[in-house]
Amino acid sequence: MFVLRQLYLFYTKQRMCTPINHLIKLSNHKIHTSKVTFHGEYEMQDPKTEADIVNVTFIDKAGKKIKIKGKVGDNVLYLAHRHEIDIEGACEASLACTTCHVYVHHDYVDKLSTPDEREEDLLDLAPFLKENSRLGCQIILKKELDGIELELPKATRNFYVDGHTPTSH
Repeated sequence: MFVLRQLYLFYTKQRMCTPINHLIKLSNHKIHTSKVTFHGEYEMQDPKTEADIVNVTFIDKAGKKIKIKGKVGDNVLYLAHRHEIDIEGACEASLACTTCHVYVHHDYVDKLSTPDEREEDLLDLAPFLKENSRLGCQIILKKELDGIELELPKATRNFYVDGHTPTSH
């Protein structure tokens, strides 16, 4: 039924006559589709097995350690939002700002993928830059990162001036 609905919406948007005969023919056949994954759905799921768990410690601006369990494949920015860690992520991981700037514990810096040129250019704009600075939106958890510590800088260059606090998706 999902495919039929999508076809109907497509034809309606295009202001074309809905080819009823075509839809009827399709409805008489079995259509197999895979499960649709909605934006943000993966980030909101808990780890399914013990092997998927990646322990992450955030150190907030006040120095408080917050230990959470992520899973392999999680984006650090979205994981922080899910657990209400105070990381803004104004560009929503589109690699257009530095508000998800974090310091990666030195034991884990070499376990991360090398930052690409766009991330390096943005990091140059981040206040309080250090050698171990990375953008949280570019860190995808993998098993080798189990136990990673991520410290939040004292300040970020914030796009919002009205006190906006981001919410998880």
